[in-house]
Amino acid sequence: MSRAAVLCGLGGALPERIVSNEELAAQLDTSDRWIRTRTGIGQRHVVAPGQSTSDLAVAAGAQALASARGTAGQPDDGVDLVVLATSTPDRPCPATAPDVAHRLGLGGVASFDVSAVCTGFVYALATAASMITAGVAGRALVIGADTFSTILDPADRTTRAIFGDGAGAVVLRAGEAGEPGALLGFDLGSDGSGTDLITVRAGGSRQRSVPGPAAAGEEFFTMDGRPVFTRAVLDMSRSSQNLLERVGWSTAEVDKVVAHQANIRILNAVGEQLGLEEKQIVANLDRVGNTVAASIPLALRDAVAGGELQPGHRVLLTGFGGGLTWGSAALVWPELETGRPHR
Repeated sequence: MSRAAVLCGLGGALPERIVSNEELAAQLDTSDRWIRTRTGIGQRHVVAPGQSTSDLAVAAGAQALASARGTAGQPDDGVDLVVLATSTPDRPCPATAPDVAHRLGLGGVASFDVSAVCTGFVYALATAASMITAGVAGRALVIGADTFSTILDPADRTTRAIFGDGAGAVVLRAGEAGEPGALLGFDLGSDGSGTDLITVRAGGSRQRSVPGPAAAGEEFFTMDGRPVFTRAVLDMSRSSQNLLERVGWSTAEVDKVVAHQANIRILNAVGEQLGLEEKQIVANLDRVGNTVAASIPLALRDAVAGGELQPGHRVLLTGFGGGLTWGSAALVWPELETGRPHR
């Protein structure tokens, strides 16, 4: 059989602090009912002062590496590649991944960041898998980590209600295309005409090349909700359908769809577009919110911990994010050793 990238470890991490809808309602013009009705979110985790994206990435990465070491029949060969998906790096320069690799004791392995916002994990997964199938790497740690609480406008009730902080990670190893956990295919895309729909306008070379400070509020994340909703549903549905055709699965043959956890209305709309039943859709955003690049791996971890995702299940991953970007991946879920679920 041909060489493939095989998922063999899974981990996740959340900050300790939980911000409930009631806490937000005490600070902003909102309510628990308003937030739940529009997003399906009941709480989110946020980093403590001084805590950064790399801290969460290290914790999630360590758990994924431990999972890979404990998975039956898999030797502990370490990793020779770290790919970190994030839109909230510790610093604009350098990339955060080398620091994460160093703190995990991985020595001089290749490491770099991927920035595709909420599609970041799928992009990073495809990148690492491609390097494994090409023979450039034998074992990779892929992490999605974001701390969007650090770039939100404190007075914006919409974004503060939606986004939470977190990190999720998987380990990939070289294996054979026919074994459980092998990544069977990807579908990736982008549309730069939608750059302004999901953005932070300040802090980059375009803003900094103009004399004077940034305009008020441009340092914060902004999102144009209505067109983003439409594009998210359209692009995740279309990407999923394209990939299912490529791997030869019908929608009915998919056991679990793990989509980016943007909000419950988007998840339901994607389900309707694909003709999915409720039991096929994995959702954990009620407990963690939209964790951006961490969203899909954290949802996987929760589904495994809760017994919802079982070995042998056919799994479709799909995401949509700023850029605009979108992407999907497919695999048959393997037997994994995992640690305790996050709260």
